[in-house]
Amino acid sequence: MQMRDDGPVRTRREGGVLEVTLDRPKANAIDLKTSRLMGEVFRDFRDDDTLRVAILRAAGERFFCPGWDLKAAADGDAVDGDYGVGGFGGLQELPGLNKPVIAAVQGIACGGGLELALSCDLILAADTASFALPEIRSGTVADAASLRLPKRIPYHVAMDLLLTGRWFDAEEAHRWGLVREITTPEDLLPKAWELARELESGPPLVFAAIKEIVREAEAMRFNDALNRITRRQFPTVDRLYSSEDQLEGARAFAEKRDPVWKGR
Repeated sequence: MQMRDDGPVRTRREGGVLEVTLDRPKANAIDLKTSRLMGEVFRDFRDDDTLRVAILRAAGERFFCPGWDLKAAADGDAVDGDYGVGGFGGLQELPGLNKPVIAAVQGIACGGGLELALSCDLILAADTASFALPEIRSGTVADAASLRLPKRIPYHVAMDLLLTGRWFDAEEAHRWGLVREITTPEDLLPKAWELARELESGPPLVFAAIKEIVREAEAMRFNDALNRITRRQFPTVDRLYSSEDQLEGARAFAEKRDPVWKGR
């Protein structure tokens, strides 16, 4: 096990899984310094070929993250300042992140905190989790959520949450498909690690291709995106189709055994 403590951002590594903990009492609000640290952590995760999956969690029971630190803003932390290489929270704008990231949400995830969870690929939530996009009440816009939420859940549900800023619980988040699974608070982290271990054993080049295709094809017409895939015009797809892993998958199927993925 390898551990790292950079003040408000802690990491723990076991095998190919990286656990990232946001720990900034009292509420895990994110200021510019914390956002930059998170960007560095996720950039290093992206660039380390021995790491396969990340888990994002927060310390404490009451708060996952309420988003931007308004007290820091009042002290001069500009809202439009330099969030770091990955944008707000290190994930929203990090280019080329082609590995799965799991959010383990316990307590309050509102505003930018909910947007941070939406930046992950899979969300697990404790039954104590609660969510909201309250920006409307302070006269501003939940920018990332306005882009992502209507593509994740039914349009009218997304607009309800964006326009009213109302709170909703883990059960409702699960009903709309935002949350993969609801657990007890005690089971949340073990469940996140169980899922991470499952993904760690999967084919990393396939995961990379999936993430690049989903990300890059979002604004493309279906036929245009499909043509780019079949012509191997996505770098991750081209690498996959020329890889040892591609052959290993076919051999393992023919030999009726589990494949051994090497990521090359």
